[in-house]
Amino acid sequence: MNISYKWLKKLVPDLTARAEDLEEKMSTTGIEVEGVTTPAFGLSKLVVGEIVSFEDISETHLHVCKVNVGEVEPLQIVCGAGNIRVGMKTITALVGARIAENTKIKKGKMRGYESFGMLCALDELGVSDRINPMKHEEGIYEMPIDAIVGDSIFPYLDMDDEIIELSITPNRADALSMLGVAHEVAAIYGLEVKKEIYNLVESDQATVDQISIKVETDNVPTYKIRIIKDVKIAKSPVWLQNRLMNAGIKPINNVVDVTNYVLMYYGQPLHSFDFGKFGSDEILVRQAKNGEKLTTLDHIDRELTSEDIVITSAGLPVGLAGVMGGENTEITDKTVTVALEAALFDPISIRKTSQKYNLRSEASSRFERGINQATVREALDFAAAMITKLAGGEVLKGVVESNNFQPELVKVSISLGRINASLGTELSQAQVKTIFEALGFSLAIEGDKFVCEIPSRRWDIHIEADLIEEVARMYGYDKLPATLPSTQNAGERTPMQKLRLKLRKQLEAAGLNEVIGYSLTTPEKSFEFSGDIDTTYLMMPMSEERQVLRTSMIPGLLDIINYNQNRKNEDVSIYEIGNVFLPSDAEDGRPAEVPDLAIAISGNITEKSWNEKTTPIDFFYAKGIVENILAGYDRVEFEPYSENKGMHPGRTARIKLNDRVLGFVGQVHPALVKKYDIAETYVAVLDVNILIEEVPHQTVFEEIPKVQAVTRDIALIVKEEISHAEIFSAIKSRNVKNLKKIELFDVFSGGKLGAGLKSMAYTLTFQNLDDTMTDEQINNAMNKIMKSLSEKVQAEIR
Repeated sequence: MNISYKWLKKLVPDLTARAEDLEEKMSTTGIEVEGVTTPAFGLSKLVVGEIVSFEDISETHLHVCKVNVGEVEPLQIVCGAGNIRVGMKTITALVGARIAENTKIKKGKMRGYESFGMLCALDELGVSDRINPMKHEEGIYEMPIDAIVGDSIFPYLDMDDEIIELSITPNRADALSMLGVAHEVAAIYGLEVKKEIYNLVESDQATVDQISIKVETDNVPTYKIRIIKDVKIAKSPVWLQNRLMNAGIKPINNVVDVTNYVLMYYGQPLHSFDFGKFGSDEILVRQAKNGEKLTTLDHIDRELTSEDIVITSAGLPVGLAGVMGGENTEITDKTVTVALEAALFDPISIRKTSQKYNLRSEASSRFERGINQATVREALDFAAAMITKLAGGEVLKGVVESNNFQPELVKVSISLGRINASLGTELSQAQVKTIFEALGFSLAIEGDKFVCEIPSRRWDIHIEADLIEEVARMYGYDKLPATLPSTQNAGERTPMQKLRLKLRKQLEAAGLNEVIGYSLTTPEKSFEFSGDIDTTYLMMPMSEERQVLRTSMIPGLLDIINYNQNRKNEDVSIYEIGNVFLPSDAEDGRPAEVPDLAIAISGNITEKSWNEKTTPIDFFYAKGIVENILAGYDRVEFEPYSENKGMHPGRTARIKLNDRVLGFVGQVHPALVKKYDIAETYVAVLDVNILIEEVPHQTVFEEIPKVQAVTRDIALIVKEEISHAEIFSAIKSRNVKNLKKIELFDVFSGGKLGAGLKSMAYTLTFQNLDDTMTDEQINNAMNKIMKSLSEKVQAEIR
């Protein structure tokens, strides 16, 4: 919403605050100001010039003009506009002037004729085509006849105005009008609002003799029509065009411009029909019929449905109620009789229609958010009087309306104690009374209680909390006392919060980036990594891609990898900590929300350079990230796992923590990789609840050994199917006291070993905390280990 400071000053005459002051004050009292701009910013040396004479340059469209700009001699300016005439006053850019895009006007020569300036159209001053009443090909802009030659053009075109851009929240739709903003500013500074007045004079002929109204829908609380005869359609006066353009609206003609002016002034959308095109003396307001068609003012044919409200005459739609009028009753230069409409329409219905046709208008945006229901008739009368002043004609006597709708004013009560308790203040009754009176609330005081009758222009106020908010913002949020919560217990993070923070630090230290995926997915994706389990469907999903609650986060991570790799970001390492939704026995049928950690990595660990080869990500890299997370936990095991259909059966491990299944890590199945159109990818999933439940209760400090460790190597020949985990378990099972570390350093198969066999070599590290181990102690330990390996995995010691 663009607010003209000049217009605002006319509505609040005693306002002395500058536009910059309003920017800060309004923002701190609840209506955010985006900024203040001046249309003339960056423009200079633009004056009113009068064309004294002109001559055509042969064989061109150019003219050599003599232009009076208030100097001793007229300036010679070459111009190609087609609407030049002697006596015309126009915008003249002098040599050295700045126009749009910081273009500087210089002395020039065209077809042998010197030119000392430029005659301008509005677009050359930076006026957007969206609000410019003249097309560029129509020529230069004609200034008012009373403009004084040599004066700056800015005051005449209100380009010296200051435009305050407001960001209106849905709860303050009352500020979508000049009157609404004027009341707000007046309340802030304790001033009075002075309304504009146009006296309505009616003819003896009755409106009811010309037209009747019938409403056949509950979505139209009231509908009113006035008839204005013998109007003369023409351009609006410059002051009106200026106000509309500064408000962001394109001037059309004197009748349409008045309806737009009233829209900005009252916030009441109006519509003007060419009454002569109705073809009937009855207006029927109803729901549209499915398949019914209407060509709107934007020249687009629209097929309507029964959800739309239409204005009809002679059985045909002539307007899409609350959104846009029909082309068949558009005001044109030939219009003589105007039917002027004012109404209330259901906000939800208007919103649906506007969204369905992607047809957002100034009218629809106000109907959607609500309008002042008490000023519908007032706005209609104001517009009718204004049209007769600008377009002539006469207003027929009376208003034809569906009913005499009058809104019931809301009363809200609140005590002084409740206000002070909520805000932490010690305001007096007189202070609160002053605030409510400044806001225009009719007030009765009953002891400690305020009984406020809310004016219809503030339809956002209904309950006690609304009154508290009004007091807070008008008193000043910056004046409210700030205190810490009164408690003896300092807050701390929950175990879940602590674990999540720790996981984030570990994963980001490993080079992974956090992502947040959708909780909703497709039925097909919900089964890819979770198997055939029950899923939760939405009753009214937004789309087919978002209709089922996820049972695994992996599909969402694969989608993100696809998005990145399609944009040449080949190396992707991401993680997500979030909830998955699994079947539960809840009586209301709700799924169980289980917190999970999911990891997905694809691409290379290191990129190719002059001194280093590319290192692709593999299973062991992904497993290493998981091992780093689980460092410090007891009894972590990895075992082969081939039951997950979404994972590679030979490169996937199930993760166990203290004999509980924690999750899995491995390579995504090549078929799924192809389906998602991504490179080879490795993933891992961990159950966060189990990580919390299995956190070791105590960390035992071990003294730094005083003696060196001793290592021994051992090489085994085992069957091909024997895993490292089984050998590791066999070594640990002997509980050798001083065995500190087991490290695999070599694996090979084939050759002289024969089929089905492999060799695995380990380094075993022994260390006693107090004394250097003897050869006998080490040999005894090695014998126990070799015996265990022979018994448990049938290993042959080399």
